[in-house]
Amino acid sequence: MSSLSRELVFLILQFLDEEKFKETVHKLEQESGFFFNMKYFEDEVHNGNWDEVEKYLSGFTKVDDNRYSMKIFFEIRKQKYLEALDKHDRSKAVEILVKDLKVFATFNEELFKEITQLLTLENFRENEQLSKYGDTKSARAIMLVELKKLIEANPLFRDKLQFPNLKNSRLRTLINQSLNWQHQLCKNPRPNPDIKTLFVDHSCGQPNGARAPSPANNPLLGSLPKAGGFPPLGAHGPFQPTPAPVPTQLAGWMSNPTPVAHAAVSGGGTIGLGAPSMPGALKHPRTPPPNLSVDYPSGDSDHVAKRTRPMGITDEVNLPVNVLSAPFPGHGHSQAFNAPDDLPLPKTVMRTLNQGSSPMSMDFHPVQQSLLLVGTNVGDIALWEVGSRERLVSRNFKVWDLSACSMPFQAALVKDPSVSVNRVIWSPDGALFGVAYSRHIVQIYSYHGGEEVRQHLEIDAHVGGVNDLAFSHPNKQLCVITCGDDKTIKVWDAASGTKQYTFEGHEAPVYSVCPHYKENIQFIFSTALDGKIKAWLYDNLGSRVDYDAPGRWCTTMAYSADGTRLFSCGTSKDGESSIVEWNESEGAVKRTYQGFRKRSSGVVQFDTTKNRFLAAGDDFSIKFWDMDNIQLLTTVDADGGLPASPRIRFNKEGTLLAVSANDNGIKIIANAEGIRLLRTLENSMYDASRASELAKNGDARNMGDVKPRITEESNDKSKIWKLTEINEPSHCRSLKLPENVRVNKISRLIYTNSGNAILALASNAIHLLWKWPRNDRNSSGKANASVQPQLWQPSSGILMTNDIADSNPEDSVPCFALSKNDSYVMSASGGKISLFNMMTFKTMTTFMPPPPAATFLAFHPQDNNIIAIGMDDSSIQIYNVRVDEVKSKLKGHTKRITGLAFSHVLNVLVSSGADAQICVWNTDGWEKQKTRFLQLPPGRTPSAQSDTRVQFHQDQIQFLVVHETQLAIFEATKLDCLKQWAPRDSSAPISHATFSCDSQLIYASFLDATVCVFNASNLRLRCRINPSAYLPASVSNSNVQPLVIAAHPQEPNQFAVGLSDGGVHVFEPLESEGKWGVPPPVENGSASNNVAVATSVGLSSDQAQR
Repeated sequence: MSSLSRELVFLILQFLDEEKFKETVHKLEQESGFFFNMKYFEDEVHNGNWDEVEKYLSGFTKVDDNRYSMKIFFEIRKQKYLEALDKHDRSKAVEILVKDLKVFATFNEELFKEITQLLTLENFRENEQLSKYGDTKSARAIMLVELKKLIEANPLFRDKLQFPNLKNSRLRTLINQSLNWQHQLCKNPRPNPDIKTLFVDHSCGQPNGARAPSPANNPLLGSLPKAGGFPPLGAHGPFQPTPAPVPTQLAGWMSNPTPVAHAAVSGGGTIGLGAPSMPGALKHPRTPPPNLSVDYPSGDSDHVAKRTRPMGITDEVNLPVNVLSAPFPGHGHSQAFNAPDDLPLPKTVMRTLNQGSSPMSMDFHPVQQSLLLVGTNVGDIALWEVGSRERLVSRNFKVWDLSACSMPFQAALVKDPSVSVNRVIWSPDGALFGVAYSRHIVQIYSYHGGEEVRQHLEIDAHVGGVNDLAFSHPNKQLCVITCGDDKTIKVWDAASGTKQYTFEGHEAPVYSVCPHYKENIQFIFSTALDGKIKAWLYDNLGSRVDYDAPGRWCTTMAYSADGTRLFSCGTSKDGESSIVEWNESEGAVKRTYQGFRKRSSGVVQFDTTKNRFLAAGDDFSIKFWDMDNIQLLTTVDADGGLPASPRIRFNKEGTLLAVSANDNGIKIIANAEGIRLLRTLENSMYDASRASELAKNGDARNMGDVKPRITEESNDKSKIWKLTEINEPSHCRSLKLPENVRVNKISRLIYTNSGNAILALASNAIHLLWKWPRNDRNSSGKANASVQPQLWQPSSGILMTNDIADSNPEDSVPCFALSKNDSYVMSASGGKISLFNMMTFKTMTTFMPPPPAATFLAFHPQDNNIIAIGMDDSSIQIYNVRVDEVKSKLKGHTKRITGLAFSHVLNVLVSSGADAQICVWNTDGWEKQKTRFLQLPPGRTPSAQSDTRVQFHQDQIQFLVVHETQLAIFEATKLDCLKQWAPRDSSAPISHATFSCDSQLIYASFLDATVCVFNASNLRLRCRINPSAYLPASVSNSNVQPLVIAAHPQEPNQFAVGLSDGGVHVFEPLESEGKWGVPPPVENGSASNNVAVATSVGLSSDQAQR
C-alpha cells in the first residue's frame, strides 16, 4: 500500500473516532495493521475480554512470529487460566489448558507441567511463585505492565504505536479546502452555496439554470476572489483548557476537553487517550463558535441528524418479539418471563406500616439494615424499626430558627404553610440524615442510636423547592449537596453548614444530583427539568457536560453499589419512562431496558441492588431487571394496593425493599435472607415483651423458659427495666475456637475485614488464624458462634512468627494491623516489624529493628503504604512502606504509645499512651492540634503497665477511650469528654473494650472474667455475661481472664474475646433474642455532656444501674 494510501487510513481512523464509530475504528486498526491502539488494548485486558484481546493482536502478530510475540500470548493465556482457577471453574481451566496453553509445551515442557499441576491445588497461591498473586484486578494491571514492555520491544510493532500528529477533523478540513477551491472556480459564485453532495464536484448553478464546467475539467482557470468561505463541516471552536484532571470515565462526556499537542486521533494521544474525543452532539453546535462562518447545509447533515441522538444514544430497532426469537410459552410480547425462584429478589410482603401521610422518599440506614427513614407529602419524617414494626421517631415539619431564614421563605410560609418532603437520605456512615423540603430549606439531623435524634443543621438552601439532597466526601470532608428550583447546585460543609460551592449553568429547575468519584476525581452529575444532564468538578469553573437525557424531563441517576456502572431512570412529560445504562467513557447509552407501560401516570422511581439488579415502581407494581439483560426479569405486585408509580428503596444488602402503598402505607417486601432477619427481630421483641408482661403481672411461673434470665429488681417506675444477666451457657451462643498450636495467652485479636476469619497474636509471638467454611450450615461463610472454624495453616506448615530480637516476648508489647483487603498483616512483638502474606504465612519483609520497639500499628485510611507506628520511647513515626522512609516523627507523649486511630472525615490521627494522655494530630502536616490527660476516678490508681486505647465511632468524629479505670466518649475536634463510665473501687479493672461494627454498642471485658455490653449513646449497661456462661466449672475466673475483645465487622451483635490461657471464644445472642439485652430507659439528663455513671460490674444487679 502506498504511503498516501496509508495516510488516508489514518485520516479515516481519525474521522471514525470523532464520529464515535468505535467498533469500526478498532476493526480498521486491526485489519490495516497500521496503528496498534494501546489504550484500547489496555481497556480490553482490564475488562478481561480475552477473545477480543487475541483477535486484535492477530492483526499485528501471531504466536510464533518471534519470542516477544510468544511471551505476549503466553502471559495473556496464563492470566485467563489463573482467573478460571480462582473462580474454581475447573472445566474452564482445563479447556484453556488444552486449547490455549498446550501450544507452548513444545517450547517449555517443564513449564507446561507446572502449570498443569496448579489444577491439583485448592488455591494456586500455594505455589510459591504465585503466592503474591492478589485479586483479579491487580493481577491484570501487573500483567499489563509486562505486556506493554514486550509490545514496545517487539520489532513487529515498530512505528505502529504512535498515531500521527493531526489537527482535529483533518479529513473534513481537506474536503472543505477542496470545496472552497471548487467554489472559487464557479463562474457565478453564490454567497451562500448549497452543498447537496460530495459525490460530484461542486458548482454554483447559472442564473438561467446552466451549469458551470467542473473545475476538474478546467485546470487552466485562474484563481477568483472567494465569495464565501467554507468552514469545516464539523465546526469546532476553540476550547478552554480545564485546570482539573478529568477521570477517563467522565472524559467522553466533556464538552470542554483540554487540547493536547501530541500525536492523537482527534487531537489526543492514541484513540480515546489524552484529550477526550468530541461528543457527537458537539460536532454540530446550535450556536456557531467565534471566528467561524456558519456551516453550509451539507448533504450528509440530514443523514447525521437522523443517525445520531443526544449523548450518543444509538437507535434500537424495536422488533416484535416473535421476529427476534420464539416467545416464551404462555407469555405475550409485553410480559416478562418468570424469574427463577432462587434469585435473591424481595418478593414476600412481610410488613405493612401505616405512615399516616403519603410517603414521598425513603432510605434504609447503611449499617442497621432494618432501620427505615421516611419523608412524607405533609413534611413529616419518621424513623421505623421495621423488624418490630415500631415507629422510633416521628417529627412534624417545623422551621427550627425562622429568624435565620430569608424573607422570601418567611413570606412564602405565611402565604402557604404547606410543605412536602422531596428527599430523605442517610450519610454514608449513618451518623447523619438529611431532609430536603419543597420550600427553601434542608434540615440535617444527627442520629445516636435507638430513638435519639438531634437537630444538627438547618440550611436555607434554595429559592423555591429543594429537589434533591446527597452526601459526598470531596477533599476528605463530609459535605451536603443540594439542588433546587432556582436552577443551582450547592455544596455545604456537613459539620458547619458553610456554603463551599455554587454551580450555575442549568436553564431549568435542577431535579436531581448524583455525586461520585473515580480515579480519585470527585464529581457530581445533575439533571434538570428541561432534560439536561451536566457534570461538575468541585471548583467554580462551570459544567463539564451538557447533554439531553432520555425523556427530557424528570431524570435520576445512580451507580451500582460497587461504583462501576451508571444508570438513569427518566419519565417524559407524556409519561414515557425508561431506564438506561451509560457507557461512561463515551457519554453514550449502552443499553435501554424494556418493559415499562406505555404511559406512566407519575414519575417513575428506581433503585439498584447487589451490583446485579434494577428495580422500578411502575404500573401498580415493582419491576425487576438483571443489569446485563434489557428484557424485564419479573414483576411483583406486593399483594396489590400499590399506587401507579410506587416509590421504592432497597436496604444496603438488598434483602428488604420498602415500597409506598395506597392509604398512606409502606410495604416491606423481603427475600429469604430478609425474612430470616425480620423473624429474628420479631422473636427478640416478642420474648422481651413477654418477659416484661410476666414481670409486670407478678407471674413468675413460666419465667424459667425466658432466656436469658432477667434478674429481679425493685423499681417504682411505670416502665420496668431489668439488666440482662447471662449466667448459663444456654443463655447465649458461644463457641470456643479449636487449639492446635499451644500458646500461653492471647495478646491481640481482630476479625478480618471480610468477616470470615479471626486473627490472633499470642504472647509468644505466634499468630493464629481461624477461617470459617462456606457450607450448607454456613452459606455466607462468615464467622459465627454456631459453626466450628478451622485453625488454618498453609500446606508448608509454617507459622507466622514475629521477630523477637533478644527480648523475652512475654515482656514485650505486641501489636499488629491488617491491610484493607486482608492480604497482609503487619506485626511486631518487641523485635523488628514483620510484614506477612496472609495466604502463605511467609514473611515478606522486616524493618525497624529496636530500639525503639513498636508498640502500636495503624494503616492510614487513604493510603495503605502509610503506617503510623507507636513506639516504646513515646514517639510516633509516620512510615512510608513503599519508599522505606520515615516521613515524620511525632513527639508529645511521655510514655509508650498504646493506641492510634485515624479519622478520614476530620483528617486527624488520635494517639494515646501509657501516660493516660490523648493527643490529636493533623494528618496533612502532622502538627499536634490538641492534647488532654484522662481524668482518673478518685481513689483509683492505675497499674504501671496500664494501657489507654482509642477507637473512632463510625461517625469519625467521636471516639472511644478505654482505660482500666473507665470508658469514655470524646469529641475529636475539641477533645471534650462527652460521656464517662467508671467501675466502683472494689470491682475488677477493665481489660479491653471496643465498639460494635455499627457503633451502637460497646463490648467491654474485665479482669474478673465478666464481659459487659453497653449502649454506646449513653454508656448505660444493658447486658452482662458472667464467667459461668462460657468458662468450664473447673476453671477459676481468678486464673483465666479475657484480655482482648474484637467486634465482627458486619454483625453488630457478634464479638470475640481472647483469654489469658490462650483460648478464643466467639459470642452471639440467642437467635430467639437477636440482640444483647434490652436498652435501659433514657433518664432525664442522661444524654447530656459529661455524664459520669458510677457503676460496679462486680456487684449484684440491683446495685449495678441507678
